[in-house]
Amino acid sequence: MPHHALDITLIRPLTPAELHQATRTMPLAANHDATHLLALVPAKTPSKALNRLRTQISSWLPIDVITTHYPDPSGQILLNVDFPPAPHAALQAAADGAGQPLHLFLQLALQRALARHAGAEAERLARVVQHLLAGTTAPHLLTAIGRALTHATGAAPC
Repeated sequence: MPHHALDITLIRPLTPAELHQATRTMPLAANHDATHLLALVPAKTPSKALNRLRTQISSWLPIDVITTHYPDPSGQILLNVDFPPAPHAALQAAADGAGQPLHLFLQLALQRALARHAGAEAERLARVVQHLLAGTTAPHLLTAIGRALTHATGAAPC
């Protein structure tokens, strides 16, 4: 059976005792401040792995979101979110109103939000570049960007 790498985002950092207990129950890797965990879960599909992990540990860890660590073949990351009853009912009503299953309604809403964010970020960067070009030439700006990117990635300068 394949194993799936899953990221667990926690609502709050785990205490050392909670982290110790969690790692005794199942193999988990924690980040430096114990707000994210990584688990390998055996399951036939990533979706089943998400559900299995949620079922196994949600009662004793303050889980916010569980996601697949690697994108699937179509480039998608799967999310597993357990909404409280009131928000879940509101989302279900909105999905019913749109004539869609809840998972599809949420997927499309998230895709629209990400597209809006990407568009807004592209517009913001275009304004910043235009502002920078008002005070310099394109070759100087490209040289400065190349240096900044080289420094930011730790690559050796050309």
